Amino acid sequence: MTVSKSVWKVLEPRNMELGPREGNKPHTHWRYAKDEEGIVWLVLDRSGESTNTLSEAVMSELNTVLAEVQGLGAKGLVIRAAKEGGFVAGADIRDFRGVTDAGEVEARMRRAHEIVDRLADLPMPTVAVIHGHCLGGGLELALACKHRIAVAGASFGFPEILLGLHPGLGGTFRLPALIDPIEAMTMMLTGRTVHTKKAKALGLVDAVVEERHVKNAVRAAVAGQTKPSRPGLKGTVLGLGAARRMAARRMRAEAEKKAPKKHYPAPHRLVDLWEEHGGDTRAMKKAEIRSFSELLVGETAQNLMRVFFLREGLKRLGKGESGVRRVHVIGAGTMGGDIAAWCAARGMTVSLTDLDPKAIAGAVGRAAAFYDKRLHSSLDRRDALDRLMPDFEGDGIARADLVIEAVAEKAEVKRKVFEAITPRMKKDAILATNTSSIPLETLREGLPFPDRFLGLHFFNPVTRMELVEVVAHDQASEKALARAHAFCGDISRLPAPVKSAPGFLVNRALTPYLVEAFTMFDEGVPKETIDEAAKDFGMPMGPIELADRVGLDICLEVARMLKERLDDPMSEVPDWLVKKVEAGDTGRKAGRGLYAYDEKGKLKSDEVKVAKGEEAPRADAEMADRLVLPMLNTLVRCLREGVVADEETVDGAMIFATGFAPFRGGPLHYARKRGVEEVVVTLRQLEEKHGARFAPDAGWDMLKG
Repeated sequence: MTVSKSVWKVLEPRNMELGPREGNKPHTHWRYAKDEEGIVWLVLDRSGESTNTLSEAVMSELNTVLAEVQGLGAKGLVIRAAKEGGFVAGADIRDFRGVTDAGEVEARMRRAHEIVDRLADLPMPTVAVIHGHCLGGGLELALACKHRIAVAGASFGFPEILLGLHPGLGGTFRLPALIDPIEAMTMMLTGRTVHTKKAKALGLVDAVVEERHVKNAVRAAVAGQTKPSRPGLKGTVLGLGAARRMAARRMRAEAEKKAPKKHYPAPHRLVDLWEEHGGDTRAMKKAEIRSFSELLVGETAQNLMRVFFLREGLKRLGKGESGVRRVHVIGAGTMGGDIAAWCAARGMTVSLTDLDPKAIAGAVGRAAAFYDKRLHSSLDRRDALDRLMPDFEGDGIARADLVIEAVAEKAEVKRKVFEAITPRMKKDAILATNTSSIPLETLREGLPFPDRFLGLHFFNPVTRMELVEVVAHDQASEKALARAHAFCGDISRLPAPVKSAPGFLVNRALTPYLVEAFTMFDEGVPKETIDEAAKDFGMPMGPIELADRVGLDICLEVARMLKERLDDPMSEVPDWLVKKVEAGDTGRKAGRGLYAYDEKGKLKSDEVKVAKGEEAPRADAEMADRLVLPMLNTLVRCLREGVVADEETVDGAMIFATGFAPFRGGPLHYARKRGVEEVVVTLRQLEEKHGARFAPDAGWDMLKG
């Protein structure tokens, strides 16, 4: 044991090169020391936080430290982070939440710029050594250094656009000056991260090294032996105003498709900045600060910051030890196969079984295609496929810590599966159903261990939708539920605790939204107009297209079940929907539903033309209210009935499971902003015009307080 400890003592410094271990001058968040070659190693380790972010206190202390470093006669300066997770995750947005004065933000941003400029103006070579994530303000800090060295596996990005902002600490002018301006603008406009291989190809970093070579790479950079990154704007045709204007027009058109200006102003403001001031650093800096400050106090950014904190709140529910290492998935259809693929990608050992061997083969093929797109190294792709094991006999049941059932949405089918597998399960294993709507009280009948039975309701597509409803019933143990929450955290998913009830939370609220769309279609409103009304409100897609994606058969099944089991007033299911399902026109998966689709599942071109045709009547606000307010009414009912515990869980669940207009901050937050009394009055008006299904729920009184 003593030998083992001594070995680790010897190897410990190699885990992460942070400069001299002796002679450090510590501050609260930063520490620094000069090594034997006269290079100062400046290390960020934010106190009291698991992740490095740039708070005002961190930036103020950096200013002090840089002044001290200037007096040391150093040959070079290295900036590193001590947190294992990464370099810097960006600015601490807690500093800006709820701020309403753009002038105050502008003053704070000017001070922050002065500090970053001080780093950029140091006369010595400066090197940012980056491991893990380097995002937002962290990347802007790195861009202020003369050299950037990436440790293999690092990732870089500007996610500000996802918060309704654009870079505000120099990124808008330093990145386009460093790399190809179109690539720079693409990074900032999309918020996508780039990994080490692409970062090197772009010229964002000068070198990519393994951790054990960091010290030598730093020496080379300080000694001037590292080739500088490729030039960006300077000397290119995009340095000319006319060329920028042409490129800007294309960028605006692309931005409008995904982020309409009336809902998401930040991408359009960023394009304006670049078009107007690209190539003029001083003008760009001044305009960047002003634009960032105005955006930050705007409703979109404040609501998107709320969404960020909703995500953080749900992530906290996924903390803890799940004890799940092996997962067995029953059902290799779209949902089951994709659940299995995702779990394997996140490090779980997964066995996948189905009565149809072809279904398993198809699921593995889809998984391989997904890994090719999303996993960044051939080793990661190979390992994920190795962890995903076809299991034709169901042998994985006996070894699994968690068994997930994802077969047909019929109670009798699911109960037959449970009857066959429960005798083969481990004594402490959890049995989870992926049912989207069936109450667990119905499914638990005859189970020998109802305390270890619960719901894990994933949403389609599994690889993109972050939320998982963790469904409890009155016989489920707290231990099993805690493990299920932690399992969601293990696979990078957001657990939303809900109680067993028909449709749970999300599908119960989504169904009246979809059924009202069917009713409007039945009344003769064109499907394109219905979808346009929802998209004008801010939904990522309209309810008709969404129904096709979910599957008209599933919509029909859920609507019938909810109508049968609940007292919620709802329109009758239209006869044409029943006939379409009976004919096999079940939506995108069948190639035809309410729209027609090509072999890749995309809307056929003639459908797109019809949807954009000038003859189609224009959507209006009443159409949007008819669609959205029944959803809000149902969410309030779920809150009143105790299906879900609080408004934050409601809002987070609907955003991360359905894509509910993120810039509105969540459906109940939207209701509060609009005015609860106004929503109730509008519901009563709709009730008078269209029927009892719009009657305001008694739960609205709870929100008035």
